Amino acid sequence: MRITTSNVTEQSEAQLESAVSLNEAGDSSLAYVLITPVHNEARDVEKTIRSVISQTCRPLRWVIVDDGSTDDTPKIVRGLTAEHEWIEFVQLPKHSDRNFASKVRTFNAGYDRVRQLSYAVIGNLDGDISFEPDYVEFLLHKFADDSRLGVAGTVFREDGYRSDVDSFEGENHVAGGCQLFRRDCFESIGGYVPNGCGGVDWIAVTTARLKGWKTRSFREKWFFHHRRLGGAQRGAFRRGFSYGQKDYYLGGHPLWELIRCVYQMTRRPYIVGGLSLILGYLSLSIRRPQRPVSREFVSFHRSEQMEKLRRIARSLSRLNRLDPFRATAS
Repeated sequence: MRITTSNVTEQSEAQLESAVSLNEAGDSSLAYVLITPVHNEARDVEKTIRSVISQTCRPLRWVIVDDGSTDDTPKIVRGLTAEHEWIEFVQLPKHSDRNFASKVRTFNAGYDRVRQLSYAVIGNLDGDISFEPDYVEFLLHKFADDSRLGVAGTVFREDGYRSDVDSFEGENHVAGGCQLFRRDCFESIGGYVPNGCGGVDWIAVTTARLKGWKTRSFREKWFFHHRRLGGAQRGAFRRGFSYGQKDYYLGGHPLWELIRCVYQMTRRPYIVGGLSLILGYLSLSIRRPQRPVSREFVSFHRSEQMEKLRRIARSLSRLNRLDPFRATAS
């Protein structure tokens, strides 16, 4: 495989060992690296680049990996990063076999470029998001405050959507658009594991909890996801069906899926979202294909789902206002 790179400079040993100071006393510091897989992100990648460049805590290295884009993504990335020695651009050759595992392959091409660097936190950052200048510094503080925190992130927003209000993933989940891992945690879970049904970022966070790490999404900050998944009713049905199949592949509990289906029927697009979800799940429940996750993983995932349902039920029984973000936290 031919790989071309740009904006790469040799760093001194002192630079590799330097850390980002998190407070005036200098008693807590963390160095971090970022990896951003991109593919045809010409519309939004500039927003991401400007967000990272403006951070109050600059990464030790940021590797942007282009997975064979056919638009102006490479041109935009080069134009905006040429003056920043700490940003590296890796361009993979064009190929036609894009699937759910492509992002992992692209991420790993960037991961190979930072393996030998001295850092404490590694972040996976999508190329279609934006955030405030102190966003990363805020998350680094969280790692400094809690040695058992393995994965950290924030809630996110899209046009007409807020992950802390419109989802029951809760604060234990860290959205895939921006996931920061403590290096020890990332290595202990084996990094991102490719699989054909998707959900690789979700699997990574769940595996971290399975191995005893804390995973937290914080509400005080948020990132904006610019490429919202929209579409007509037919597109919504296909998406819901696919999500239902993914829920089965990843070991979702049938009771949780049924309740999720009913809940989704009350959200836009009404009826269609929930119906397509349960049909996708049932389509595989009948065929019972092999799952890409272990029995231990499925058992752990289902136990978490049942605990979420108990918490939600307790909250509703007390006539409390339900906060999806807090109600499902452990």
